[in-house]
Amino acid sequence: MAATACTGLVHAQEPATGNKSGGIVPRASPEQFELAFWNSIKDSTHAGDYEAYLKAYPKGRFAALAQARIARLRAPAQPPAAAQAPAATPAPRPQTAQSPPATKPKPPPAKPTSPAIAAARARASGEIRDCQSCPVLVSLPAGTFTMGSNASDPSERPAHQVVIDAPFAIGKYEVTVQEWNACVTANGCARVAQAPDAGPTSPMRDVSWEDAQQYVKWIGLVSGKPYRLPTEAEWEFAARGGAATPYWWGDKMATGKANCKDCGQPWHADRPLNVGSFPANGFGLHDTSGSVWEWVADCWHNNFKGAPNDGASWEEPGCRVRVIRGGSWREGAAYMVASTRFKYDAGVRQSQNGFRVARSF
Repeated sequence: MAATACTGLVHAQEPATGNKSGGIVPRASPEQFELAFWNSIKDSTHAGDYEAYLKAYPKGRFAALAQARIARLRAPAQPPAAAQAPAATPAPRPQTAQSPPATKPKPPPAKPTSPAIAAARARASGEIRDCQSCPVLVSLPAGTFTMGSNASDPSERPAHQVVIDAPFAIGKYEVTVQEWNACVTANGCARVAQAPDAGPTSPMRDVSWEDAQQYVKWIGLVSGKPYRLPTEAEWEFAARGGAATPYWWGDKMATGKANCKDCGQPWHADRPLNVGSFPANGFGLHDTSGSVWEWVADCWHNNFKGAPNDGASWEEPGCRVRVIRGGSWREGAAYMVASTRFKYDAGVRQSQNGFRVARSF
């Protein structure tokens, strides 16, 4: 598949140092990240959000307030005056030699499963949102799949088995303009100009691999969770949605499944559609084919000879060229296969390039 990558570097603009709290906090400082964290949860009605803050900042400036919020949220509701007293709870039965243990033993670690079983488990596992400004994640189980294709571009060969040996979470959607701007407002990311018609749920684009790294670092600090870019193997495992076919939806191209110029309506030549405009794959993920190219963690290699088979990122010392996956709205049907991959310099911003996040458990 023919494509041309830019080689020049575009330097990020310096973000502003002001914030809406009335003071000036040093850019990318611990104080600034703590303030951003607190602002993202301060109106929450979930005790777990305040516990996450205390875990990240046990002696933080809002620690006392966070503890008070937790106590208030977890205070038992007062029963009505006329309510009857609850029935007495029987005392626990003494444990005997024949009694089951007081606590269940931990089950053994889950073994990797087939793509079909992994897809079923992912659909049942629900969604995750670690903070108010965090992207929605989908939890994926461990699994085994065939990565790459022997029938497509030479860079996708050889097809090889990969074992994803631990569950991980990945963005349900590509990172949006609104989510990126939250990072900009907190001085965690560079301000990147977007098209006038780019709405809050448009996929964020024209960002470099280095920009994406800024974002995952910031969202990790805000959430207290280990956010990162997905590895290339994790990305393809997720993009396939449990299927072993060329496209996540089957063996043949079909309209109405992705945002590309050969994918049918709706489609606009000048911009991608809002995230989630097309059906989700078997794992519940949207826009893994088309929309915008997505940065992953790995260094670029011309093919999969010698690639790791454990789902890890494939790195090289001093690597400057990184992998992008999935095609964009400007590409045709040939780019919509789940194995599609290409490359860009880590510092280059290009209008078709975006990303989605991942995190470990």
